[in-house]
Amino acid sequence: MNQSHAGTRLRVVLGHLGQRSAGVGVAHSTSGAVSPNSFHPPQFQYTRDNNVLSLEQRKFYEENGFLVIRNLVSDADIERFRNEFERICKGEVKPQGVKIMRDVSIPKSEFIPSEKMVSKIQDFQEDEELFRYCTLPEILKYVECFTGPDIMALHTMLINKPPDTGKKTSRHPLHQDLQYFPIRPSNNIVAAWTAMEHIDRNNGCLCVLPGSHKGDLKPHAYPTWEGGVNIMFYGIQDYDKNCPRVHLVMEKGDTVFFHPLLIHGSGWNRTQGYRKAISCHFAGADCHYIDVKGTSQEITERDYLPIGKKLYGFPDDTRLQDVLRFQVRLVKGKRINL
Repeated sequence: MNQSHAGTRLRVVLGHLGQRSAGVGVAHSTSGAVSPNSFHPPQFQYTRDNNVLSLEQRKFYEENGFLVIRNLVSDADIERFRNEFERICKGEVKPQGVKIMRDVSIPKSEFIPSEKMVSKIQDFQEDEELFRYCTLPEILKYVECFTGPDIMALHTMLINKPPDTGKKTSRHPLHQDLQYFPIRPSNNIVAAWTAMEHIDRNNGCLCVLPGSHKGDLKPHAYPTWEGGVNIMFYGIQDYDKNCPRVHLVMEKGDTVFFHPLLIHGSGWNRTQGYRKAISCHFAGADCHYIDVKGTSQEITERDYLPIGKKLYGFPDDTRLQDVLRFQVRLVKGKRINL
């Protein structure tokens, strides 16, 4: 990417985020909707025709691979999600299939389930309270702009990024989420990621490489970090070093929607608080599964299947797509392929 193009992209992105930097102006607001009859849109590759996104918002996502919608999820809902997370950490509720994760810096022998020990829970599709996030009308309203009207929830997480111990293990390397999903086409998949409190660089906000969603899925591997790496925290090495990085400063309830090929990660938590966010990946129900054998995604299948065998009793010949078939849930419209 040449520097002129990179600079132009950065100005547009910062305008969308409502940020200012030296010599950078703020672009016009991207909020609001435009009637589909009020313009003749060009051919769009990553968004669907409806009356939810404005033309400016569609162009922004097409060019950059993400879109932030401010104040989308209510404080009341976020508090309910926070309370349920605490109940799970305390063992007051034990939803089937939920994976409780600890940071690699905490020895297994010292792990006691509590909010201060749990760095993430995922696959909460059987927890009625947390799974409400995946069915919120305000979330699905935007998801449909990327997946179409028949929507499946693929993968769920509530992230509780802990204060870093000094080993920087709370950071997440730059990666592409499609690495985890044996599903295509990628353009019909989108992540919704909602801040549960103020999030900035101090407590490890998301960092994105705008426009990187236009590339291919790159090979992923564990980074060689001195302090250790959390399981399945894969990273990529082959990306455009000249592509500007943008840090997403978000307030409680702000939600970013992003493409599964967008290169992104998050920094380490320098504060003494626990940075929380809730997310779900969605796909159009007309997507299809692929076999990852012999592909760069085979590492994901290799690492995940022992977990699935322990939690669900999956046989040794289980494929990654079999795991997804077991976990996905219809949240809108009709189930087709997935």
